Amino acid sequence: MLKTEKKRWYDDACGTAFALELIGERWVILIMRELMFGPRRFGELRRDLPGVSANVLTQRLDRLERNRIVRKRVLPPPASVQIYELTEWGYEAEDLIQMLGKWATRHPGHDPTLPLSAASLMMSFRTMLDTNRAGDLDVRVGFQLGADQFVVHIHDGVIDTYREDAQTAELLFKGAPTAIAAAVYGGESLATLEDADMLAITGDRELAERFVTLFVLPEKLPA
Repeated sequence: MLKTEKKRWYDDACGTAFALELIGERWVILIMRELMFGPRRFGELRRDLPGVSANVLTQRLDRLERNRIVRKRVLPPPASVQIYELTEWGYEAEDLIQMLGKWATRHPGHDPTLPLSAASLMMSFRTMLDTNRAGDLDVRVGFQLGADQFVVHIHDGVIDTYREDAQTAELLFKGAPTAIAAAVYGGESLATLEDADMLAITGDRELAERFVTLFVLPEKLPA
């Protein structure tokens, strides 16, 4: 199918070259990142990827669908809206996206203070969890990030992530993704963010203070 829709970028049988044929266009990997935690409407993708135009997003989704990475379907009544979701094969790319992100953050030019979406924050947790720091911790933590809600379950040194009611968790963080990232990756104290009305925490305070220490960015490249 790929051969008939456009000329190949690379005359190369390597699987890496073919991967770039499939997901190498601008925005494609970020669209996949946004879909890693479940189906999204077109408008939700536009909201969380504000730099992409409606036309480009449509083109990228169509291409992802043709390449069997994304499928679209209509939810049954009463919703009756069209959504986009990753195929089973599309979900297999999570390890690739995690490793790409972890590799790139070693560069001195990476700036963790830039804006990021709710899905990007959740993906960073799945990528940067330090299993030694997590130890035998077994906890469900909720995140209310504007219109998005997530629950993460840390257990046995792994982290599971769900789009569900954040109020069901034993610990709740409420704020913008950038505020939570500032605490986790930027070294900002929770008290400072709360005093600035950037963050609200409900639940075990000691657990909240521990949670923000569980994620570690990789060491930067030497100057």
